[in-house]
Amino acid sequence: MSGSDVIVGVSGGVDSSVAALLLQRQGVSVAGLFMQNWADDGSGLCRAEDDRKDAVAVCGRLGIPIHFRDFSNEYMEGVFKHFLSEYAAGRTPNPDVLCNREVKFKHFLDAALALGASRIATGHYARVVRNNGRARLARATDASKDQSYFLHQLGEAQLDATLFPLGEIEKTEVRELAREAGLPTAAKKDSTGICFIGERDFRDFLSTYLPMQDGEIKDPSGVTLGTHHGVYFHTLGQRGGLQLGGVRGRDQAPWYVVGKDVARNILVVDQGHDSKWMMSNVVDTETMHWIAGAAPATTFECLAQTRYRQAPQACRVQVNDDGTVCARFFEPQRAVTPGQSLVLYDNDICLGGAVIARIDAPVPDALAV
Repeated sequence: MSGSDVIVGVSGGVDSSVAALLLQRQGVSVAGLFMQNWADDGSGLCRAEDDRKDAVAVCGRLGIPIHFRDFSNEYMEGVFKHFLSEYAAGRTPNPDVLCNREVKFKHFLDAALALGASRIATGHYARVVRNNGRARLARATDASKDQSYFLHQLGEAQLDATLFPLGEIEKTEVRELAREAGLPTAAKKDSTGICFIGERDFRDFLSTYLPMQDGEIKDPSGVTLGTHHGVYFHTLGQRGGLQLGGVRGRDQAPWYVVGKDVARNILVVDQGHDSKWMMSNVVDTETMHWIAGAAPATTFECLAQTRYRQAPQACRVQVNDDGTVCARFFEPQRAVTPGQSLVLYDNDICLGGAVIARIDAPVPDALAV
């Protein structure tokens, strides 16, 4: 048994380190738990061992116990296999959303409760607020770091058992608190991108699981401009990595991915940041997860995000009988991507979200059957 009331998921980063520090300063009995979510794949690029050492050093500095759990099998089954199947289908998944639902707020929470803790805490930038005694997920005070988008699959029971100590402070303050406390992670660079890919090239990583297959890059009218190595390596709105360079007879403006056909291995590109081929107003989803357990109404207006770091956009939501939703945005949305998540908000309160299934962007002639 841990003997600790709260167990913090210590990742070896500055955010989780300061989350533990703040709880300790509040007089909470705290322990850390380091989760290994990815087995070493022999690339030499996995950061897990370095992160583990930093987590140990932080807990040592704070004088709190630390526990270790290997969730790599659970991550493989609950997150990574889905990640690969989505890319193979030509969609662009968000593994952070699944990791939070399947690992951090499921297996980690279960492990913490088994150790005798009553709650868990993480270094996420988000808040839990109470509405008539019920737990709700809210945006963090630091809007530039808010991570509620990635947490939209949580339920009321999980939120009831979770603390987000960083929810009401700014990132700059987090760094300063870490420096003042002498935490070894104070100056550590924030991790970016997908955890299991690390610093390696995304296409190189994905090609070890999904075979490269050369295909044509076409403009919207169907004119061939070049070749690619596999449509799964590209996502809607993408600018880099196309290796088109200057195309004879065309403007020198950048090219963007505006469509793809997995079956025929065709990638369609166009010039113009806001090409009409990647603008949509209507988004249909898979089954919606409502944090409160049910939709606020059958039809309602709210704010929504179709990707992280997007400014909230106004829309009207229709809840369908099968649990899916149709969101109609008041302004056209750029590069909405199937496989990503549509997350709904009532001001700062996250209502829930779902995987984007379809959009109404026009289909380029190059992809017309």
